[in-house]
Amino acid sequence: MDARLTGRLRATPRRRAALLALVLGVLGVHGCVTRQLADRMGAFSVVPMPQRLQVAYVRELQPTAPVVIAAVPKPPPPPKRVARAAVASPEAVPPSEAAASAVPAEPAASEPVPDVVVAAVEPAASTPDAAASAPTPEPSPVAVDNAASAPAAFEWPGSTRLSYVLTGNFRGHVDGEAQVEWIRDGNRYQVNVDVIIGLSFAPTASRRLSSEGQLTADGLYPTRYDQLTHVMLRDDQRVAMQLLPDAVVLANGQRRIRWPGVQDTASQFVQLTWLFTTQPQKLRTGESVEIPLALPYRVEPWTYDVLEEETLYTTFGEVQAFRVKPRRQPRGGDLIPEMWIAPSMRYLPLRIRIHQDADTWVDLMIKRKPELAAS
Repeated sequence: MDARLTGRLRATPRRRAALLALVLGVLGVHGCVTRQLADRMGAFSVVPMPQRLQVAYVRELQPTAPVVIAAVPKPPPPPKRVARAAVASPEAVPPSEAAASAVPAEPAASEPVPDVVVAAVEPAASTPDAAASAPTPEPSPVAVDNAASAPAAFEWPGSTRLSYVLTGNFRGHVDGEAQVEWIRDGNRYQVNVDVIIGLSFAPTASRRLSSEGQLTADGLYPTRYDQLTHVMLRDDQRVAMQLLPDAVVLANGQRRIRWPGVQDTASQFVQLTWLFTTQPQKLRTGESVEIPLALPYRVEPWTYDVLEEETLYTTFGEVQAFRVKPRRQPRGGDLIPEMWIAPSMRYLPLRIRIHQDADTWVDLMIKRKPELAAS
């Protein structure tokens, strides 16, 4: 008995090694099959999250006077009767019209003659000699000021970081922090959105959104989007999209047509800032803008309505901001961001409220003045 027991004990390590090799072989085959399947689907979820570009922030953004948008005046109504203007030379009038113009028509007594018409039919007070000797009018100071204050060509701002205090609901009341970082490197950009619930060094949950692409005359041109979600005691969830010149490759590998001006969940914040900076008349109560949005599993147009102007009570004072809200309801896990955009702070979103569903939402309120990187 002792000899047989000793033999079994000696055989146990060999059996364990064989079992371990079998498990590793199965896992290896499974990994190869998974990788090949992902390649066939066109997804690149096995690619790690893009490396965050590093910049140094050296100063704070100071509020400036917002762009004043003058109301467009309504054109005056056209006059009911237009008298024929005086003709300087009779030879210029065709004979058929000379008799008709010999006696000017009198306006009806019930229809007063507009001043502009009276001025048109009065004899010219100036002669060629008088016109030549008339002094040249000085340019209006208002015209000079308007020319000096004409809007300059848009220039993409340098790297900017916005930090927020987070409150919300995720299986109960939650607190945390968030950050939106716009990084410019020549004609390349990166937008990083980080949302952290709980302590920063041991978060209960966190989500990072990252968008990369190019700067163009029509705004941002995203080429890649990544999203990483972490929940304590669960495996991390990762989705990624490629935005090719002729197609958008969704997180499940399906391809969709790339719409002109399409944005992703992260780049939309900066695209709206660019849009309102270049077209400030769009940031008015009652206006709306439309942006095609590439979500992880579909591409569709989103309409943003500009609602009322509100006062935000920040740590650095009161700031006026317009509330901008998508015209849709949360569905299928979509992130619906509602923004308060401040013209005096370079049209940046000082408050962001993100809904995922009725019971999951976070409210981000600016914590300090936006930070700017060195030029």
